[in-house]
Amino acid sequence: MGRLFGTDGVRGTANVELTPEIAYQLGRAGAFYLTELEGAGRRPGRRRAPRRRAQILMGRDTRISGDMLQAALVAGICSVGADVLLAGVMTTPGVAYLTRALEADAGVVISASHNPVEDNGIKFFSRDGFKLPDPVEDGIAQLVVRRQDDLPRPSGPHVGRVIPVADAVERYVSYSARTVKVSLRGLRVVVDCANGAASEVAPRVLGDLGATVIPLFNQPNGININVGCGSTNPEAMQQAVIEHRAHVGLAHDGDADRVLAADERGQLVDGDQILVICGLHRLRQGRLPNRMVVTTVLSNHGLELAFKRAGVKVLRTAVGDRYVLEEMLRSGATVGGEQSGHLIFLDHNTTGDGIITALQLLQVMVETGRSLSELAAQMPRLPQVQVNVSVRNKEGLDKNERIAVAIEQTREKLGHHGRVLVRPSGTEPVVRVMLEGDDEARLRAMARELAELIADELA
Repeated sequence: MGRLFGTDGVRGTANVELTPEIAYQLGRAGAFYLTELEGAGRRPGRRRAPRRRAQILMGRDTRISGDMLQAALVAGICSVGADVLLAGVMTTPGVAYLTRALEADAGVVISASHNPVEDNGIKFFSRDGFKLPDPVEDGIAQLVVRRQDDLPRPSGPHVGRVIPVADAVERYVSYSARTVKVSLRGLRVVVDCANGAASEVAPRVLGDLGATVIPLFNQPNGININVGCGSTNPEAMQQAVIEHRAHVGLAHDGDADRVLAADERGQLVDGDQILVICGLHRLRQGRLPNRMVVTTVLSNHGLELAFKRAGVKVLRTAVGDRYVLEEMLRSGATVGGEQSGHLIFLDHNTTGDGIITALQLLQVMVETGRSLSELAAQMPRLPQVQVNVSVRNKEGLDKNERIAVAIEQTREKLGHHGRVLVRPSGTEPVVRVMLEGDDEARLRAMARELAELIADELA
C-alpha cells in the first residue's frame, strides 16, 4: 500500500488493500500509541480520568465492508486493553465531536468519505478531536509494520471491552442544533444524504430546527453509498429543489464531512461560495477574527476578489483539509475550507463538518432574509475547468519531464489571467487537472489535451 497513512488516514480497496489483518494491527498500534506513549496528541490539562482504562470512540459509515473492518479494529483495540465506545453509524465530524464530549482518549472512524463503495478507510483522531499530525501517524505506522509485535497482550479482566453508545445520534443531533440561534421554520430544504452516515442525522437536525425536510438518498443498504448521489453527484438534489419549490438544497458525501448546496433555482453553490457567504456574514457581525479566512490553491479566484473588496485577508494552502486546519490553528483564523464543500468552523468543531456547515449557511439566509441566489452572487466566478485522470502510477507525476513541459506551456498560453494546477489525489489513483482563465471553451480544450498526455505517460 506504499506509505500506510495517506492525506486522510489509511485508504484502500476493502479486503484487498485494506484488509482485516491491517485493521487489526492498526487497532493494536493506534490504541497503544494514542493511550500509552507520551506526547501522542495530548494537550495540557487533558488527563485520563482516574481508575478507568483507556477508551477509544469508534464510528463508521454505511459501507458493507464497515462491519468486517469494525470487527477487526475492535479486536485490535481490545487486545491491548483499551475499551471501545461504539457509536455505530456516525458521521466523521460526529466522531470528532463525540470523542471530545465523552472524554475518550482517542477517536477512530471507518469511512472512505466520497469514494466508491469498494473502498474504505481508517482515520484516527486525538482526544481533542483533531486529525493526527504526520509524526503521530508515522509512529503508529512503525508499530504496524514491525516484524515482531511486542505490544501488550493483557488477559483476564484486563482485556478491553465494547461499550455501545446508545445515544450517539441524539448527542450529535442536539449539539449540531445548538450551533445556530435561529429557527428554520418556513424553510423547505432538500437534503441528499448520499445513502451514507448523514442518512439519519441530517434530516433529524433540520426537522428539529423547524424546517420542512425533503430527504433524498437516505436509505442505505451497504452498497448504494455515493452511487449517483451526494456531493459528487448533486444533479438529483438540484432537480428536486426545482420540483419541490424548495428554498435550498443540500448534498452531503458518504461521511458528511462536506456539503454542497443548490439555490432556489437549482443552481449549484459550492464550497467557495459558501465560504464567502458565511465569512462575509461573520465579518459584518464582528465574528471573523483577524479579518482572515483560509482556503486552498484550488479555490476560484473570485473568492479572493470578494474577500479583498471587504478587506478580508485570504490565506491559501495546499489542497487538503488538514493543511487548511494547520494554517487556521497557526494564524488564528476560525473559518476556512475547500471548494469541495469541506468547511471548518473552529468555534463549533475540530474538523470539516457538512451538517454544521449547512446550518451556518441556513442561519445566514434566515438572519439576512435573502435568498441563496442573492447571497451566492456576492462572489464573482472565473471560468474553471477540472478533469480527473485515472492513472496507474500517480507517484510518477512529479518526475515526468514531458508532463512538466506541457504544464509550463499551458501556463504560458494562459498568461497572467489564468492558472494551472495539476496534482495527484491523496485518496484515489487519480491525477486532478484544474485550469482557470477567461475563456471556458479554450480552457476545456487545453485541459483535455493536458489530461490525455498525463493518461498516456502514467498508464
